[in-house]
Amino acid sequence: MISKKRIIDLLRVISSQSCKCPAHGNPGGTTMYELRKARSTVANAIPAKEYAFEMACSTVRYGVGVTKELGMDMQNFNSKNVCLMTDSNLINLPPFKTAMDSLTKYGIQTTVYDSVRVEPTEQSLKDSIEFAKRGQFDAFIAVGGGSVMDTCKAANLYSSDPQADLLDYVNPPIGKGKPITVPLKPLIAVPTTSGTGSETTGVSIFDYQPLKAKTGIANRYFKRAVYNQDDLEARSNMHLASTMAGVGFGNAGVHLCHALSYSISGNVHNFQPEGYNKDHPIVPHGLSVVISAPAVFSFTGSGCAERHLEAAELLGADINRAKKSDAGKILSDVVKEYMQVMKIENGLTELGFTKEDIPNLVKGTLPQHRITKLAPREQSKEDLTQLFENSFTIY
Repeated sequence: MISKKRIIDLLRVISSQSCKCPAHGNPGGTTMYELRKARSTVANAIPAKEYAFEMACSTVRYGVGVTKELGMDMQNFNSKNVCLMTDSNLINLPPFKTAMDSLTKYGIQTTVYDSVRVEPTEQSLKDSIEFAKRGQFDAFIAVGGGSVMDTCKAANLYSSDPQADLLDYVNPPIGKGKPITVPLKPLIAVPTTSGTGSETTGVSIFDYQPLKAKTGIANRYFKRAVYNQDDLEARSNMHLASTMAGVGFGNAGVHLCHALSYSISGNVHNFQPEGYNKDHPIVPHGLSVVISAPAVFSFTGSGCAERHLEAAELLGADINRAKKSDAGKILSDVVKEYMQVMKIENGLTELGFTKEDIPNLVKGTLPQHRITKLAPREQSKEDLTQLFENSFTIY
């Protein structure tokens, strides 16, 4: 459980940082003098500093036991015909049972789709979309990791716009990138992993096989959550960190690590990670992202040294005497340390790639304009080639 002190501290931060605009501000966070001054036309003619800030995020409910409220939520939505999506592993695990028990308790008619593919493809999305169209559901629930949540979001969208082609809403240049104007059904995501943040974003990621590409920080608790599965505090805080990260990149976007990851996952040969079904080779999304991170941060450090140093410090690096010119290497080194402690595969070589794969990896990365352009440093085809080259061996 979150301590009372932590809640009070959070409320104080919100209060102290709240907007001082009299129409939107928090009166409890200001003195009477400040309040009168804020309402003064003269005082507001030239604001001392900008207070405008906007952040898009889905509603988040966090805490032990909140999954038991699913049935009540569906009842509040007045939902009569709900689709619950999960995968073939999770259907036998407690999170799924908890969700179903709650829905049953409140008498919610629920149809289960447990054929979600880990690392979705266009075909697996089409299968889930057809299922959703046939079911004519009025609400969706996703119980699982990023693959389940992304699949459920796509099923919701395309069943709400049944005439749409799959590529209509896919980002250009692969798809048409149409804006979503159709009303969507209510969707509640119950994340069972810490890492994707998919529960906070409106984005779905899948392997687009014709192109062989994908389209579409918690320092103190990291090691504890990985190596002690019974450490509820660590796992809870990792879950919260994942959600916060999702809010962050849902607004700010992601860049090169993700751009390279889509091609890595899309060009997988025979790699099958431990703990996953062995029915098809995959490079899980988190692994495909982190495998290039050391090379990417070494490359982008010169484009935004301050932020690279800040990230390194948050991960535990000592930056007191750090030079800006070393920012990329410092962040790269601290990420390498985490990867080694977590026993992450030692580069693309251990994922089954060879240097002959580099041209195809670059080819799959080049169309990812929506994210490559967000990088703090521009990159050429030659730069991308070198980034893949530098990711073959990490330690």
